[in-house]
Amino acid sequence: MTTQESAPVPTPAETPSPPRTGPNWGRVIALLAWLGFLGLFLAVGRTHVDPRVANPNIEGRPRPVEFLNGWDHWQLVPQIGAAIMVVGLTVVFIRGWRKNPGSPVLMMVLVTTLIVWQDPIMNWSPYAVYNPALLHWPESWYLIMMSPTVEPFIVFGYVTFYFGPYFPAIWILRKLQAKWGPESFVTRHPLISLGALVLVIGFIFDAMLEISLVRTGLYIYSQAIPWGTLFAGSTFQFPLLWESLSVTFVMIPAAILVYRDDTGKSVAEKLAAKAKLFPKKPVLGTFLVMFAIINVSYFAYGGWFWVIKATGAATSVACPWPFPEAKVYDPQGHYEKAGAQGPFSVGRWSTWQQGLPDGRPEVMPPPPGQGACAPETANG
Repeated sequence: MTTQESAPVPTPAETPSPPRTGPNWGRVIALLAWLGFLGLFLAVGRTHVDPRVANPNIEGRPRPVEFLNGWDHWQLVPQIGAAIMVVGLTVVFIRGWRKNPGSPVLMMVLVTTLIVWQDPIMNWSPYAVYNPALLHWPESWYLIMMSPTVEPFIVFGYVTFYFGPYFPAIWILRKLQAKWGPESFVTRHPLISLGALVLVIGFIFDAMLEISLVRTGLYIYSQAIPWGTLFAGSTFQFPLLWESLSVTFVMIPAAILVYRDDTGKSVAEKLAAKAKLFPKKPVLGTFLVMFAIINVSYFAYGGWFWVIKATGAATSVACPWPFPEAKVYDPQGHYEKAGAQGPFSVGRWSTWQQGLPDGRPEVMPPPPGQGACAPETANG
């Protein structure tokens, strides 16, 4: 593979397609489906907490711990940002697709947006507990109820999170290839080099972003492995080693799949052609390859945390519980054991799915006021 990309050269056997007449119904249907989906959220989205999740003993939204700078409304910032991002990316996608239909980069933008269907499961797996004050989907909906508390709208900005590191990584790779020449490792092994760059950039990017989001109260990791976790035992604990590494399980394949070699074909396009997947509709075949691989990669992320969860290694709890308007998410009893006040919630998939075939174990709480999570002693 060489440094420069070039457009694919048509063969004599290829015949130009006749010009399209009439509307492109695929685009029309896709746009209407997206607008309908956003309209559905506007119709059903709420900030109040469903009785299944809500703590009936609490009125309002008291906060036993201060978020960054003592401001309790940080969640407004990412929500407004996500709304602007969704509108902006929709416009950019439509304009870009009209100019370059079938672009692998644009398809990856779509794929890394569509994987949010898995997000409730991926909140369950690493104990990612979102602030109930966020605008969110109804907690009683199927699949949505997998989230420990709520499933917010802001996850539709995932594209910049999972696909964003590709852009600085590919820029650095091209610079290195141009500087070191065709015999260099980065030129002879571009996919390995690109993956390594995304690993480093993605790890740093995730750590910076998530530490700030946890510190501002957007969400918490309610349980984590003590080793490799920053601020372990506090409300703002962050499983740096475990989270910032595992998110690259999605970032790396997303970057590799859109890499173009000197034929002008992306890895995803070549895989679709090799699999003979919809050979007469190569764009559809490429999209399906991307969608399958990225979804499997996201499942690998969840599987990584599922192993941690099922083995009971995540023993460090985030104290104090910062969202008292919701029941304490405590499927394994660690919060109660540390002196936290209930009521407690086990959520969904709370038996054999997390290594507890008999459900939440019986816990002997410490005397009132004792324990790391007790109201009088909890740290933040």
